[in-house]
Amino acid sequence: MISKELLRKIRGIEIRTRHLVTDVLAGQYHSAFKGAGMEFEEVREYQPGDDIRSIDWNVTARTGHPFIKTFREERELTVLLVVDMSASLHFGSESQLKQEIVAEIAALLALAAIRNQDNVALLLHTDQVERYIPAGKGSRHVLRVVREILSFDPASKGTDLRPAITFLNRVTHRKSVVFLIGDGQLEASSLEAARLTARRHDVISIRLEDPRESEWQAVGLIDWLDPETGEYGLIDTASPRVRKALREQHQIWTTEQDQTLRRGGIDSVSISTSEAYERTLARFFRIRAKRRGQ
Repeated sequence: MISKELLRKIRGIEIRTRHLVTDVLAGQYHSAFKGAGMEFEEVREYQPGDDIRSIDWNVTARTGHPFIKTFREERELTVLLVVDMSASLHFGSESQLKQEIVAEIAALLALAAIRNQDNVALLLHTDQVERYIPAGKGSRHVLRVVREILSFDPASKGTDLRPAITFLNRVTHRKSVVFLIGDGQLEASSLEAARLTARRHDVISIRLEDPRESEWQAVGLIDWLDPETGEYGLIDTASPRVRKALREQHQIWTTEQDQTLRRGGIDSVSISTSEAYERTLARFFRIRAKRRGQ
């Protein structure tokens, strides 16, 4: 049974993301992702400016006039949202938890996909596959995707992308667009699994970051608890040396992740919880479309 509070959240996300798809992402998504291929449409008479490589020589020889073949993009894609549900997403120093922002990003991508007649599937994971929703279309399907992300109670707290990747490769036979959405807490083995998947699919990593993960405030001794492992410790944030070390450690980790993804042919975009994620995604789509010569 869905609680009234959860229902309000879901409807609020739907209203907000529909508005964003219309006002911010219109056309950007379509340009950034190519369809599954080209499908023959018709043969028509050659017109000045047409590509001569498209001339249908058989029809041209038969009629005595130049004709060309025209094709249209076979648009329908399968978009797979692979969403990290580990305990590290239950954090947020801004107005929302990471988990809530992840749900909004997933909803935004799902709405952009179905507006372009693409299918959307959802795979929730921690260090194991938690839930899989097969590809579907329509606003009701998108609402189900958002509901699952917001309400799902995972069995595990850890993070390991490998089981999700293994499952993905087993159930997805056709080339798909795969969004890896989470806070980027990936080990080297998980990154390697993602790189292998990128050989078959178009993989994009969306990493959500909170400003407090890189810029610690000087508030003295604080209790630190890793939500995934349960590891506990004390951090002296009053020490400039400690804050600098934490900042540098985070920067090194982020750089290494980005370099590994790039070497594996995986596009990545980092989104801060303190910024308008729709603007960051729109900019990423524009750059991606331009790079691909769209």
